[in-house]
Amino acid sequence: MKATEAGLLQFLRAAPRFVIPIYQRTYSWTEKECTQLWDDVYRAGSEDGIDVHFIGSIVYIEDGLSNNTKRAPNLVIDGQQRLTTITLLLAALADTVGDGEPVEGFSADEIRETLLTNHRRSGDEFYKLLLTRTDRDTLKAIVGQHDYPAPKSDRIVENYDAFKNRLAAGEAVVETICKGLGKLIMVDIALSREHDNPQLIFESMNSTGRELSQADLIRNFILMGLEPDYQTRLYEHYWHPMEQDFGQAAYTAHFDSFMRHYLTVRTGNIPRLGDVYEAYKAYARQVQSRGGTIEDLVKEVRSYARFYCVIALGHQTDPKLAEAFQDIRELKVDVAYPFLLEVFDDFDNGRLTCEEFHEVLRMVEAYVFRRAICSIPTNSLNKTFANFARSIDKADYLSSVRTYFFGMKSYRRFPRDEEFIQELKTRDLYNFPPRSYWLRRFENHGRKERVHVDDYTIEHILPQDPNLSAEWQAELGPEAEQVQERWLHTLGNLTLTGYNPEYRNHPFRKKRDMENGFKHSPLRVNDGLGATEAWNEEAIQARAAKLAKEATKVWAAPVLTDAELDAMNVAKDVPTTGYTIQDHHHLSGGHSRELFDAFEQRLLALDPCVSREFLKLYVAFKAETNFADVVPQAKGLRISLNIEPYDINDPQGMVEDVTGVGRWGNGNSEVRLNKMEDLAYVVGLARQALERQMDQAEAA
Repeated sequence: MKATEAGLLQFLRAAPRFVIPIYQRTYSWTEKECTQLWDDVYRAGSEDGIDVHFIGSIVYIEDGLSNNTKRAPNLVIDGQQRLTTITLLLAALADTVGDGEPVEGFSADEIRETLLTNHRRSGDEFYKLLLTRTDRDTLKAIVGQHDYPAPKSDRIVENYDAFKNRLAAGEAVVETICKGLGKLIMVDIALSREHDNPQLIFESMNSTGRELSQADLIRNFILMGLEPDYQTRLYEHYWHPMEQDFGQAAYTAHFDSFMRHYLTVRTGNIPRLGDVYEAYKAYARQVQSRGGTIEDLVKEVRSYARFYCVIALGHQTDPKLAEAFQDIRELKVDVAYPFLLEVFDDFDNGRLTCEEFHEVLRMVEAYVFRRAICSIPTNSLNKTFANFARSIDKADYLSSVRTYFFGMKSYRRFPRDEEFIQELKTRDLYNFPPRSYWLRRFENHGRKERVHVDDYTIEHILPQDPNLSAEWQAELGPEAEQVQERWLHTLGNLTLTGYNPEYRNHPFRKKRDMENGFKHSPLRVNDGLGATEAWNEEAIQARAAKLAKEATKVWAAPVLTDAELDAMNVAKDVPTTGYTIQDHHHLSGGHSRELFDAFEQRLLALDPCVSREFLKLYVAFKAETNFADVVPQAKGLRISLNIEPYDINDPQGMVEDVTGVGRWGNGNSEVRLNKMEDLAYVVGLARQALERQMDQAEAA
């Protein structure tokens, strides 16, 4: 390594040319970073007290370090963003000064011939700086003063134009920038391929400017140390086509997330977004230890990237699959991407048909949407989908997926029709985030001729205006305001129309019978409104019940065959233990039975995942496993809570630590319920045991 301090302009004049290797990221500085550079240069030029301004280091591999007669290009491994931006500023400056020379040495010819080009050379050797393939021709067009290529690099052009606009502010600004550029210094770090490890140095550099993405680090890790010909082949065959699939903007925005999902598929572990690079290095070493090559790794990433572009960016060509992926994207179900990538790989390799793939996608969509409607927390979904594929019998693909979805319990459950219908009828759907999504799915389910829901607006049949008209108050009855408050934004009162301004807050019959009213609407969601005589609480509830039932077909739950149910050992209307409430004589009636019935009702209402099971000596309430066990007694209930005494919040001091004491039931915390006045408090203690169990299951 050779490191020296140098003036930036002297450095550029002395260097023959710099090439950004193919493994480096494309130019990525935004207006924010360019503005910071401009401000630094301007400040240095405007303040006489500033002699120099340090802009960091430029690190490059100089093949000819020991032989000054070689004119091989310098391969930049750190500092390319600053070097490119300075080049754009110098090019904008040369265009601005024209025939003038605001500061000595800053004429247009001097800038172009000594700082931007090697003017006596031709071809690529003419240019002082050559970027990667995506940006190269655009920068060459700017420096060489010819037309932009098609397509051009938008980021290069935007920043170049921004500098030109700033310099157009006047001669004083131009002069200040020239002076500032003359004060810039940097550290010139030249490496030898034979004696230095560019990858280790690259990783350890604390560069200024825009932080390298995890994907940048991964690309460099894969390609940097390879022989040039091999490096070029892998880049041209795999990495560059992948970059083209994403497109410049999406590559920057999505690639880190893609690599995280890809690693989740391949390893079963979900790396933090900031740890993707380290996780990939560990995975790459595992693959290579099993005999895999760098080419195997790059080929695999390229394959999964193609799947990701279909799933997340809409590149699918099959109309049916494209529609399903669009719905999943609109639900923003990124956590399902690892599972979808795995299934896509199986589809690509012929393990399931297009129809089966479509059905799996619709199950994923229904699972996520039903859970959202039922307000089931989403924090478990990432782990649910991360390991889903490992539970699939790929010899019986679709049946295995259905069975897995059907069999999930507790907070991972696939809500059944009864729960989904009940929640859908009363949920505030107007303020539900994917509002256009659910209305579009409702309207287009089963249609071959799709309705573009974006051309319509949401109509509240019972209007939103808090000052209801006399007609509406008469329609709704004496509790009009309460009816409006309860049902305004719910399923039964919402529909689609292209005539929202015409409907205004008119009474229902006018909305129904007017020209283009509900009676004449071609939309499926308006079916039945033309035959409805009045719009009141009963009508809203009736329509909600009808639509909610239809929704179970739109977002269908998995239906298992008898054989699949038998394979899961699903019980059919028989107790799982053989015991019933009649086996507990203290629950045959009286005070203990009253306490138990009230406690049971409150516990089962805590969460749909809670179930009750009668055992010989106690009654178990469970989610994933037992969290509260009730031992009936003559004067009340003794309840074991499956939570440590030190983890429970018990301000009334009712919990007894029974660690090491022989008791029926599970857990080291015990509480007694002997009077109805303590019911709410004891249920609160049991809730803590349930939540503790769910948290532990999620962390597992």
